[in-house]
Amino acid sequence: MLGSLTLWMEVAMWVVLGSMGANLLVDLFKMVTGGKFSTDFVLGYLKDLLYYVLPLLLLAGLSMMDVTGWVVLVGYYLGALAVLLKYLMDLKGKL
Repeated sequence: MLGSLTLWMEVAMWVVLGSMGANLLVDLFKMVTGGKFSTDFVLGYLKDLLYYVLPLLLLAGLSMMDVTGWVVLVGYYLGALAVLLKYLMDLKGKL
């Protein structure tokens, strides 16, 4: 399934994972400097991996079976863009 990632699909996945990582670091920094450290926020990020990244990987695997060659790719890139915008809006709200 991961062997089907093209260059731009891989770049989109790295951008999504990078935005998730940046959001995680901002949350961790705010928790450490705020004095209230809790490990519950990690479960939220694990849930986000399940809800956002796993469907992208499934779409990447389905792209090999797409007869048109572009329908599933459009869904993949729209999903990656939606996740990126979600995390950018979250970062904007936190900073």
